[in-house]
Amino acid sequence: MEGIPSKARNLQMNLLMGKLHRNSRQNRAAIACYKECLRHCPYVIEAIIALAELGVTAKDILSLFPQTPNRSGRPPFDHFDSSRWLQRYVEAQCCIASNDYKGGLELFTELLQRFPNNIHILLEIAKVEAIIGKNDEAIMNFEKARSIDPHIITYMDEYAMLLMIKSDHLKLNKLVHDLLSIDPTRPEVFVALSAVWERKEERGALSYAEKSIRIDERHIPGYIMKGNLYLSMNRPEAAVVAFRGAQELKPDLRSYQGLVRSYLALSKIKEALYVAREAMKAMPQSAKALKLVGDVHASNSGGREKAKKFYESALRLESGYLGAALALAELHVMEGRTGDAISLLERYLKDWADDSLHVKLAQVFAATNMLQDALSHYQSALRINAQNEAAKKGLERLEKQMKGVDPDAPEEDEENEVEDADGDQEEAELL
Repeated sequence: MEGIPSKARNLQMNLLMGKLHRNSRQNRAAIACYKECLRHCPYVIEAIIALAELGVTAKDILSLFPQTPNRSGRPPFDHFDSSRWLQRYVEAQCCIASNDYKGGLELFTELLQRFPNNIHILLEIAKVEAIIGKNDEAIMNFEKARSIDPHIITYMDEYAMLLMIKSDHLKLNKLVHDLLSIDPTRPEVFVALSAVWERKEERGALSYAEKSIRIDERHIPGYIMKGNLYLSMNRPEAAVVAFRGAQELKPDLRSYQGLVRSYLALSKIKEALYVAREAMKAMPQSAKALKLVGDVHASNSGGREKAKKFYESALRLESGYLGAALALAELHVMEGRTGDAISLLERYLKDWADDSLHVKLAQVFAATNMLQDALSHYQSALRINAQNEAAKKGLERLEKQMKGVDPDAPEEDEENEVEDADGDQEEAELL
């Protein structure tokens, strides 16, 4: 390709060269090729996204668009004309690339009003919502995109991971069946298969996640899935490697969250704090990043007061952030302030009918021997999400308590499996 003189290269050649240079980590050469693409044609979306991810500013990208006047005396690309949407699109991609998810979502939402039912914009919005933990909104937008075009594969692994988190196995199985019939060679399909197998057999799930990376070594969801699987298999060292792989390609909130969880599992508090602070620098206006720093401080008893401040700051930034509310409630319980924990959670329940809120409230009530209240909240959680494992296990423990049986005593003659002694709920914010 380099043997072809630069002036003789067409759009397709420059696009391919940009990809090849980027895959070889020759970023400066990749940027030059992608810029050349946009000089040929400003509507090459792939080049815009690549330049944004490579750190080129929106202003620099927009300066590449052709400005030579046509016969009417007007430039073919006029920012104040009908092509203003492209300027907004460039700005949105640059926001997302710099981890300004809020700004990016606002711009994409504005674009969606201009182009209702545009699949590309719907998918971009859904992907960002998935990254920042707005799971219900992301699922809704992925489903809307699929209803418009049932044959899309782009970002369908992101959708699959959300269905896995929601334990919506029916929809997940249907999605994977559809994807396999459309194109079984795409990396997204193997991440989706990994999501299906996560419940059945973690080793099988891991092999599918690895296959997605073998198909495309730049496929970030494959690394995220792999990291989370290693964490659930209690292999935090391997999880660190997977999340670092995602970070090298493009640091996003989920890889920061995964690294913090991995380092905390390894009791490497210093490393966890460094990563959490890195996230905070990269996303200064992110409640999720503030919570990460709080999580690290909360992991040791001497840092709980600091953790409380970070959780409260996160809630000031984003009052509806349930992950921070749940973490703060847990902190109140640790410090013996069960009344504060209950009032905080009940305040959130007025606005959010969320199963994780009910589970946390049930756990607090059970710990303070208010068993009837605990029962009511476990049942409410299961009405919202019948597949909530923490609610199922909690209810099982509670029933033993109500019968006067020690829930932590090993079972002898009963056929039921021995439950985890702590029955702790995993961190409410899902990665």
